[in-house]
Order: sequence, then structure tokens, then C-alpha cells
Amino acid sequence: MFRNGYFRWVICGLLFLAATVNYMDRQVISILKPMIVGWTSLGWSEAQYGNVISYFQLAYAGSMLFIGALIDRIGIKKGFAIAIVFWSLASMGHAISGAVASFIVFRVLLGIGEAANFPASVKAVAEWFPKSQRALATGIFNSGTNVGAFVTPFAVAWILTNLHSWRYSFIFTGTLDLCWLVLWLIVYQRPEEHPMLSKKELAYIRSERDERIENKTPWRALFKFRQTWAFTIGKGITDPVWWVWLFWVPGFLYKKFGVDIKSMGLPLVVIYSMASVGSIGGGWISAFLMKHGLSANVSRKTAMLVCALCVMPVIFAAMTPHVWTAVLLIGLACGAHQGWSANILTLPSDMFPRRAVASVVGIGGAAGGIGGFLISRIVGWILNKNPGNYLPIFIVAGSMYLIALIVIQFMAPRLKPAMLDTR
Repeated sequence: MFRNGYFRWVICGLLFLAATVNYMDRQVISILKPMIVGWTSLGWSEAQYGNVISYFQLAYAGSMLFIGALIDRIGIKKGFAIAIVFWSLASMGHAISGAVASFIVFRVLLGIGEAANFPASVKAVAEWFPKSQRALATGIFNSGTNVGAFVTPFAVAWILTNLHSWRYSFIFTGTLDLCWLVLWLIVYQRPEEHPMLSKKELAYIRSERDERIENKTPWRALFKFRQTWAFTIGKGITDPVWWVWLFWVPGFLYKKFGVDIKSMGLPLVVIYSMASVGSIGGGWISAFLMKHGLSANVSRKTAMLVCALCVMPVIFAAMTPHVWTAVLLIGLACGAHQGWSANILTLPSDMFPRRAVASVVGIGGAAGGIGGFLISRIVGWILNKNPGNYLPIFIVAGSMYLIALIVIQFMAPRLKPAMLDTR
């Protein structure tokens, strides 16, 4: 892994930390839910909490449509820095909130800022890694989302125990964002300009790069390419499943097995640890296959097929009478999802020039965000009609990845590069 130099992995580590703090900001409100719904001075209802969450998802999805194009235009370093300042201040703003309306305002601002994370990170991987290592690098930085998800409950518990106010939780995560910003401004440069990068490593990074010079492609023009739709539909179908795991698994464990808040920590740590392993493992599979001579097309889709098949057993989690069987099946599905994500997020850099990568990632991310908003409404409706019946939800969740892979294969059978105008 390091025989051609290691500094690109430092950049990957920086992106991993960005994903970690991104998810900590996102998760604080769900960890604090028992304190802000029902029994504190805030006195929110479940419906009001749901509205706050849904506005975040809408803002996140809508921002994805333009944030990627903005990063392609102004560059990764500046674009990511502006976004992190924006979402850091939005996170801290929650601390001066209380009413539903003010929380919605800061939640919307947080969604706008956080929308930059994946377009910027995927574009950075496209700049810093040869094609054969991009899925692995994406899997590593994407595993930060799982670390953020299971670190947050412990951080919030410590803050509540020692500082005795939920408001400090938002100040804490916002401060972590600003600490990351300092590292970003110090460390990040384009490979061609970085003083810490050896000539040997730079040559290796460039070894699998298409060096064509493209005209600037209008954002709207990207929609005419089948490659854009392959990625967008794939994200739109599978991203919502992750929102199901993120927001509904604790309720499932409580309703079906009686796992209360005090006992929830260990199952969630197991689930998100498996998700982290899957994220790196899914990226490793395609990297291994490419190292042994298979094309990016075959390698990516083989890894995605493995992940799609590994999600399907989650259907039995809704039927088993054993809590740890359900936890392990859900953990396998989460790991498979993250392995899938490590590969699908590399498709834009496989099919589009670097200048358009963040824009395409943003379009796909918007589809995933809209799907997440819709799935929240659908799951709520199903459980309202049939309380405690998670089986139809798990059947749909277990099937989506194979359907998405079929769509991707139909729309982009060879991952052929999009023929943008060149000079």
C-alpha cells in the first residue's frame, strides 16, 4: 500500500476525520431526543421532532444539487473550508435554540453546510488516488460516518454528566469542526503543489489518470448522460435504506426485543463497528480485483454484487426471536451498505473527468436525500398502520441494492467515460 509513498493516505485520514465530525453533528439531536421530546422544558411532540429531522433532510438534498458544482468551480480546499465554517456555526447555533422554529432554522443551515462533505471528499480522492485505489480510499474515509455515529452517544453522555446541559453538546461538536478546519487549511493542497509529496508518489497518482483538458461543462448538461443517471438512480434507491438503519433500528430493537436506552449502547457499537469493517472491506475487494488485472467495471460491480447479496439476509432480522441474531444481521446489512457506498461513490470518478466529479456526486446525493425524506414518511406510515411490524420494511431494504445494481448495469454496462466536449 505504501511502496509508492504514503502521503495520499494522510489526506485520506483527513477526509476520514471530516466524515466523523460530520456525523457527530448530525447525530447529536437523535441522541438528545429523549431530553427534548416530552419531559423537558422544551416539550416537543414526536411530530415536531419529525418535522425538524425532515427539514434537515430536505435542505441536505436540495443543497446537494448545487454544492458539488460550486466545489468544482472554486476548488476543493476553499469549498470545503467554507462549508465547514458554515456547518460548524450552524451546529453551535442549536445551543441558543429551544423552540421548534429556531431548531428548524439551524437544522436547515446544518443540512446546507454538510451537503459539501461527500462531493468534496470524493473529488479529493479522485485527485489524490489512482483509479485502482479509489474505492479503498473511499471506504476508509466513509467509515468515519460509522465512527461518528457510535462515538456521539458516549460524548453526549459525558457532557450531560459533567456539564449538565444538552446545549454544550452542540458547542462541543461545532468546536471539533473548527479544529478539523485548522488541520485542513494547514495540510491540504493539490498533489501537484504539495511540498510533502514525493515525485515518485505523484507519478503513481497520475499513472491511471485521464489527462484530457475539458471545457467547463454546464451543470445542467450532465443530465443528458446515461452515466449520470446510472449513479443518480443507484444512490436514490440505496441511500434511503441507510436512513432506515440510522433512525429506525433503535426503535425496532426496543419494540421487538425490549432493548431500552440504557442497554442500547452495545448493540449499536456492534452494528456500526461492522459497518466500518464493511466500508473498508468493500473498497478492498475492488482494489484487490483491479490489482490482479480486472477492469474497473468488473471490479466495482463484482464488489457491489457481493454487497447487494450480503444485505438480503437482513429480512430475517424481522423474524428472528433472538436479539443478537437480529443485531448481527443488521450489522451485516450496514457493513454491506457501506461497502456498496465505497464502490458506488467511485463511479463518478470512473466515468467523468475530475472537473465534473463533485457535480455528479452532488446530483446523486440529492437523489439519495430526497429518497431519505420519502422513506421516513413511508416507514412512519407503515408502522402507524401496523405497529411493530417491521417485516415489509426489511423486505424492501434487503431488495434495493440488487435492483440498483441491475439499473446501473443497464444504464452503464461498461462504465464508459462520458464524452464531454474536449479541446
